Amino acid sequence: MSSIKVMDENLANKIAAGEVVERCLNVVKELVENSIDAESTEVKISLKESGLKEITVIDNGIGMDEEDSLLAFSRHATSKLKNINDLFHLSSLGFRGEALPSIASVSIVELRTNKDKIGTRLVLNGGKKEIIEHCDHEKGTMIRVSDLFYNTPVRLKYLKNPYTELALIVDYVNKMALSYPEIKFVLENNEKELLNTTGDGNLLKVIYAVYGIDVAKKMIEISGESDDYVISGYMSYPEMAKTSRNVITTLVNGRVIKNQELTRAILDCYHTYIPKDKYPVMVLQIDVDPILIDINIHPQKMDIKFSKMEELKKLITSLIEEKLKKLLLVPHAPVRDLETIYEIEDSMAPLPPKDIFEEEEKIEKKEIEEVTFSFDQEEVEKEEQEEEEEEEERSYRIKEMIPVGIVHKTYIIAENDDGMYVIDQHAAAERINYEKFLRALSKEKKDTIALLVPIKLEYPKDEYIKIKEHLSVLEDMGFELDEFGDNTLLIRRHPTFLYEGYEKESIEKIISIILEKGTFQKEKFVEKTAITLACRMSIKANDYISMEDMTYLLNELRKCDNPFTCPHGRPTVITYSNYDLERLFKRAMN
Repeated sequence: MSSIKVMDENLANKIAAGEVVERCLNVVKELVENSIDAESTEVKISLKESGLKEITVIDNGIGMDEEDSLLAFSRHATSKLKNINDLFHLSSLGFRGEALPSIASVSIVELRTNKDKIGTRLVLNGGKKEIIEHCDHEKGTMIRVSDLFYNTPVRLKYLKNPYTELALIVDYVNKMALSYPEIKFVLENNEKELLNTTGDGNLLKVIYAVYGIDVAKKMIEISGESDDYVISGYMSYPEMAKTSRNVITTLVNGRVIKNQELTRAILDCYHTYIPKDKYPVMVLQIDVDPILIDINIHPQKMDIKFSKMEELKKLITSLIEEKLKKLLLVPHAPVRDLETIYEIEDSMAPLPPKDIFEEEEKIEKKEIEEVTFSFDQEEVEKEEQEEEEEEEERSYRIKEMIPVGIVHKTYIIAENDDGMYVIDQHAAAERINYEKFLRALSKEKKDTIALLVPIKLEYPKDEYIKIKEHLSVLEDMGFELDEFGDNTLLIRRHPTFLYEGYEKESIEKIISIILEKGTFQKEKFVEKTAITLACRMSIKANDYISMEDMTYLLNELRKCDNPFTCPHGRPTVITYSNYDLERLFKRAMN
């Protein structure tokens, strides 16, 4: 007798439910996507106990007749695929035909729907049809899912607490509302409204409903296209960066997706504009011919493969970088117009410690008697001469700021016709030095200087072997090195941009970056070297600088490509407009 048998349909559905339905979120996702595919303009999601007890989704879509209602809960039954060719031109959110039978197999489901004049009511218990009857129901569909996983106690046991389940559902519905601003979404939990969008097609209104007015006011519209892709959506000012990467919403033909390459491309655009553990608020809609993407990768359909990924990343990068370069990114210090007029909220995150480069080892702080913002005096004079010749042709992103004093030996106070500015002297010096180091490191031919007495560096054998592997990288930077014994290097020449008196310390820091764990990448190495050297060679908080130094610092800051943040993403400057000051002192009352 054969030991292989055809699996019972109910058992097969329960197995499929293990992939399709893992938690309450998956039920909401599948039902909402069905409502959208049914051409709904209004979708209401009602939860009881975060969906653990009951999930109800009501829409005003095209609905179903009695025959379709019965077929909808059969495995692999779908109205969205007719033949294999349709798999390569998918425009619907659902298409597998697994969701409804999988959900029904692990819960109690009630369906009410109406396509024409007569409504249909269907009740299933554990996937088995118990009630089939006519009912009164307006056009559209209502599906109620109760007692999820009641017949699979192991799965029920591993559901998270109600707060976690609710947070996941809210995040998903928020993203669907951002995907379809033309659809009105209402989300309730225990009869308490959590989201209510207008459904009038205005994406900025949805952003306001999801993230609040402060974020909505700091969003910038972006749009562009290439031969294969059309991009639209909104990106936030760097100052609105959040701690969760969930604020980056990527949509492809209306489908919410997660793609690490696209997320990385977006974050690279904001590099040095925001701290590395922060994420910009982004709603990015990508429209593309379905034949260029493959969504048939995983049952949850969250991942997508692109056939022309490099073209897409190039388009996204160019659009975001172009916007950032045009924006005035000096954050306003918000003023609270309350009974106590002296309360001013800090608009920025708390400042990190003085040594803000997170991965940098703590070393003894050496006093810098003479403040220097550049590499050497001859180079400064040469650059100043070149810049004076180009001064008339250059346009700066910040107006000239005139220093008037300093607070706590750290924050420079400056002014111009627009208002008052507060500048972090360390962050500003870091930005200036970072861009200078980056330019120097990017030059094909490096300026170098020979040493009368070579610098001797000794390393453990394992580290020495790794350094030898990347000697060509150090030579490209302008170092001339000789091997001296089994595990010692002699530095006979180094690039001129190293800080005088701190050559050995700087070289050791550069080599320590090479020795860091992980795959060595030259581009990241150059970037990290510039950041590290800029941090070590810049003035610190509590370092005294003269009025002449302040003037020089502010003028140099204006010349930077990005004068608004230090290489770590901290702000260099914030401003109080003249109007802000007048409100503070009640000179302006409105």
